[in-house]
Amino acid sequence: MSTTSATSENPLLAPTGIPQFASFDAEHVTPGVEAMLEEVKTALAELEANGTATWEGVVLPLERIHDRMDFVWGIVSHLSSVRTTPELREVHEAMQPKVVELSMVLSQSRTIYDLLEKLEQGDGFSDLDAGQQRAIKSLVRDAQLSGVALEGKDKDEFNRLQEELASLSTTFKNHVLDSTKEFNMDLTTADEVEGLPPSAKALAASQHPDEDATPEAGPWRITLAYPSFGPFLSHAKRRDLRERVFRASGTRASSGEHDNSQVIDDILSKRLEMAKLLDFETYADLSFARKMAPDVAAAKRLLEELRSVAYPAGEKDFADLEAFAKENGQEEPLARWDMGFWAERMQEKLFDFSDEDLKPYFPIPKVLEGLFGLATKLFGITIEQVDGKVDTWHPDVMFFEVSDKDGAHIASFFLDPFTRSEDKRGGAWMNDCLGRTNAHGSLRIPVAYLVCNFTPPVGDTPALLSFNEVNTLFHEFGHGLQHMLTQVEHGMVSGIENVDWDAVELPSQFMENWCYHKSTLMGFSGHWETGEPLPSDLFEKLESARTFRTGSMVLRQVEFSSADLALHHSYDPNGDETPNDVVNRIREGTYIGPKFPEGRFLCAFSHIFAGGYAAGYYSYKWAEVLSADAFGAFEEIGLDNEEAVAETGRRFADTVLALGGSLPPMDVFKAFRGREPSTEALLRHLGLA
Repeated sequence: MSTTSATSENPLLAPTGIPQFASFDAEHVTPGVEAMLEEVKTALAELEANGTATWEGVVLPLERIHDRMDFVWGIVSHLSSVRTTPELREVHEAMQPKVVELSMVLSQSRTIYDLLEKLEQGDGFSDLDAGQQRAIKSLVRDAQLSGVALEGKDKDEFNRLQEELASLSTTFKNHVLDSTKEFNMDLTTADEVEGLPPSAKALAASQHPDEDATPEAGPWRITLAYPSFGPFLSHAKRRDLRERVFRASGTRASSGEHDNSQVIDDILSKRLEMAKLLDFETYADLSFARKMAPDVAAAKRLLEELRSVAYPAGEKDFADLEAFAKENGQEEPLARWDMGFWAERMQEKLFDFSDEDLKPYFPIPKVLEGLFGLATKLFGITIEQVDGKVDTWHPDVMFFEVSDKDGAHIASFFLDPFTRSEDKRGGAWMNDCLGRTNAHGSLRIPVAYLVCNFTPPVGDTPALLSFNEVNTLFHEFGHGLQHMLTQVEHGMVSGIENVDWDAVELPSQFMENWCYHKSTLMGFSGHWETGEPLPSDLFEKLESARTFRTGSMVLRQVEFSSADLALHHSYDPNGDETPNDVVNRIREGTYIGPKFPEGRFLCAFSHIFAGGYAAGYYSYKWAEVLSADAFGAFEEIGLDNEEAVAETGRRFADTVLALGGSLPPMDVFKAFRGREPSTEALLRHLGLA
């Protein structure tokens, strides 16, 4: 990679387009971001001096300003997540306050706000299309929620809180990453890896620094990257080693120099202060001003509906698991590090298959082929891998182009599929590289990032996905579809832009449902050695296992969602309760099983403390209602009725995927479904109807 920081050779200062990742170095960040900030300040001054209360006079220039900031800082943030280095982290942390500061100046410009408000209230507003109207309304709302009306001391305080919260979020994320990297468990004897499937042994051997390590003879290394520790907790027979790994995972970032406990307290306190400055009682109330759900009470009602249905099922889940473990030789009472192990054994016994039986049928090239074939069937698009056409940030990264039914190139996306514990954060996500817009004088097509953390290829064996990883790939691709198949040309409301947070999971969760449709699954399965599709009897077992322990899984999501709402709606940072006390209180009505009082899952709960889900984790379940009901439209016409499925798929594409954030999500849903959503399909899919 180039190490020059000369502005003329700085990829951050290239015209907005697909980033030049091969030319990027951490030394580019400071000069590149500072030059962008000066460019934006000049454009902002020009807009404030000469803007007019028209679409062309205020909204388009404002979009171009945001677009430039998003492009430059987006590259830095993206690489901080997928290819971080100590040098990149240092300059990211140094420049972030400057970016946040300018973002606040932009969002709090009274001149721009007055122009937008005048445009919204003017005679010409009704002549604008629905997407333009919603963009303007959203900009006015967001300015109000960004403190545009604050003055003097209150404004200074609000801005200070914004800057500190951005810094705390980065600290939280880094603590989780550092504590994850800090733990390694090296194993040297056969009994220590007894029970591990071959793929888990192969990964463990590949992670060990000993170059002579082999899957059969070791040595092996277990890390806190999920593809490593997840299979270990599910399969390792050594109970003491499972306990060690579980404790490390369950207490990540909760002690020592990487302790997030105080960071959590500070984040919650500052969020509450910020909300009160904007005249909201709680941070959750502020958050719900941008949500599809009308208020906190509506989200709580949904969670309670799910909890009340799932709790009896969860009680049965635990009683059955406890009895099964005892019948199969565990004399000690079940502990938390036993749950995954015995659940896996019980599933194998009940349904006569394991995840390892499925993996050989899901090599990633075959899964991608089937996924793209489904996209063609449903939405009329074709997807082609294009090698060597653009720069990537790692040799594993793939690049694809999307074409419509007429062969026109309409979108592109990067796919970074494999885990890299040394420089890539865990989890899976979709983010936008470039959005669809006509703000620059011609139509720019969208480009997406799809990032996963799958087990990489080992030796001569290709990357084989677990069924859970297949679901994850379909999920993230669903997000990508909404970004890429938008037909809206106003950048501030195209694709995923301006989609209410609790509706944004609709397309992603919708795509997961196809993993349980037999002919679809057969289309993306093929044994990596023989090419044979998944046997029918194995599919039947997989389908039968779909509702295995769903009561417990629903309760877990309700627990996370309820804790998030409580911390942001009713928790008093100055009271006697700690955040962990809140979790334990909620757990009394959501958790059935052995206790783990030392657990500190909040300290690694990046979704709400370093992501966008604060007072919004309930969105997964809220959107799951939408996605299950949307899939119900396909079930009603028959999933194997190809003509009707294609017709319904086009309608889904023309509404949910095409309209993006140009209309309120309830209007978009009703445009597809013809009515408001119902929980019936979700409860049926979960086996809890």
